[in-house]
Amino acid sequence: MRTRVKICGITRRQDAEFAIKMGADALGFVFYAESPRAVTIAQAAEICRGLPPFVSLVGLFVNASVEQIEATIKDVPLSLLQFHGDETPAFCQQFNHPYMKAVRMQTADDLTNAAADYQQATALLLDTFKAGVPGGTGETFDWSMVTPVDKPVILAGGLSDANVASAIKQIRPYGVDVSGGVESAKGIKNEEKIRAFMQEVANA
Repeated sequence: MRTRVKICGITRRQDAEFAIKMGADALGFVFYAESPRAVTIAQAAEICRGLPPFVSLVGLFVNASVEQIEATIKDVPLSLLQFHGDETPAFCQQFNHPYMKAVRMQTADDLTNAAADYQQATALLLDTFKAGVPGGTGETFDWSMVTPVDKPVILAGGLSDANVASAIKQIRPYGVDVSGGVESAKGIKNEEKIRAFMQEVANA
């Protein structure tokens, strides 16, 4: 099965268009003000306007209010919600949108527990644990902690063209999620790095 690719932390229209041109399956928009890759609702809506079909648009939230999420959904055509904070299953399910829950990996139990708790999630996104940082660390975690669960798994955390092929061969995830690994600066994507990353995914 082909490994899907999400390119996260999109802040510019040209980066979105190039990622799609290179075959990205999903684009991620960070609605978390403390992130260097944060976008406003208006910025995301403008970037998404008129993008081609068959590309998932994903909104990333960290302990956001119901009002903020509903306002975002109203103006940005999100296909999927991504929760990176301490959101409960009940909280995640209330928006009538498919969602995936991020799991910050410290032990193998983190994944099995999340799969049991977030049964309505369409996928679990596995990220690196770093105290006080909800994601975007740019660091990998110990992939041997990933055990089979009855849920699609998206691998994130420190991926780049240098390691994504080996990650796919070891874990065989449904998809991979990259942000900093395809950037020239935080929030500014690099076309050559995107091209190289997509090629490595294809090679794997």
